[in-house]
Amino acid sequence: MSATEATAGAEILFILYPGMTHLDFAGPYEVFARLPGAGVRLASPSGGDVRTELGLTLRGTQRLGDIVCCDLLCIPGGFDQAPVLKPECLKHVRRLAKGARFVTSVCTGSLVLAAAGLLQGRRSACHWARREALSAYGAIPEPARIVRDGKFITAAGVTAGVDFALVCAAELASRTTAQAIQLLLEYAPEPPFACGRPEEASPEILAECHRLASAFRGRLGSASCPSK
Repeated sequence: MSATEATAGAEILFILYPGMTHLDFAGPYEVFARLPGAGVRLASPSGGDVRTELGLTLRGTQRLGDIVCCDLLCIPGGFDQAPVLKPECLKHVRRLAKGARFVTSVCTGSLVLAAAGLLQGRRSACHWARREALSAYGAIPEPARIVRDGKFITAAGVTAGVDFALVCAAELASRTTAQAIQLLLEYAPEPPFACGRPEEASPEILAECHRLASAFRGRLGSASCPSK
């Protein structure tokens, strides 16, 4: 079967929401949008425009309740997940997850899957600063960058979304197609500093990271924002 045949008609759905982290969505979107034969749809709880946590606006999303089904469901993370933690939204997450071939998340998006009751007894990734919060929902936190448990594929924080999407692309199409997309995007990361994970960072860098995150939450002006 060719890659085009494998992905023909495949529907990939992102559930977006106000306050989400733009790169949690944008990284995977760059990969999925290049899958031959696949369609990418954007939905949000109320439909319409969605403003990300840094002020970028994504135009014209579909209303989540109007989406009938999808093959791959993806929920990005964000500092403020209140819009997707409402019972009505979680009901749609469960409904769509039931028929999806893959149920996925990036960063703290796994907390939404967990809140929907989809990760009980399952291993899951999450942003390192919020990973342990998964336990409150019966999920099993795992420090890996990509975690797969059955049809559930979860990614760690923010930039892990690109790695995650390439893993999914190999499943939806083929390893050859996924590698071709990686080459097309020239995804060959060479970070300037070896501190991208907390176990690699010095106490000084960790302290500065928490200071920056706290200041950022203050700028957002939302007392309910989860701490990344």
